[in-house]
Amino acid sequence: LYGAFGSVRDALIIFTAIPLSLTGGVLALWARDISLSISAGVGFIALSGIAVLNGVVMLSHIKDLMAQGMPLRDAVREGALRRLRPVLMTALVAGLGFVPMAFNTGIGSEVQRPLATVVVGGIVTATLLTLVVLPALYSRFGRKTVEQV
Repeated sequence: LYGAFGSVRDALIIFTAIPLSLTGGVLALWARDISLSISAGVGFIALSGIAVLNGVVMLSHIKDLMAQGMPLRDAVREGALRRLRPVLMTALVAGLGFVPMAFNTGIGSEVQRPLATVVVGGIVTATLLTLVVLPALYSRFGRKTVEQV
């Protein structure tokens, strides 16, 4: 992320998506009374990747708007509105793709269920973070101007 954005601050803002997404995965495991396992751990890894990807989509568009001369506050508001659909579609595709695995009862389901439960539960909180908290964090801690590359 540092290589993509050239800023440790931007990378750290994007990485804030991981703790909230992990919280959603843990809550989903608890709600379904599924214990933590290796396959759930793999689900946490996949979930972290999806959360970071959504953060990159959001933040890169905000930075593009700022590079075009838009002030920080306006770029954050406009960027969050313009990236609402791509972030929601990424979350829906990943979340809905794992729903059949989450409710599977056939052979091998004891491996699939924890992984899918973590991803589906974490996607909800990761999406909320990307759409609400990440823009708020960037408006508070982000750079006021963007250097032209």
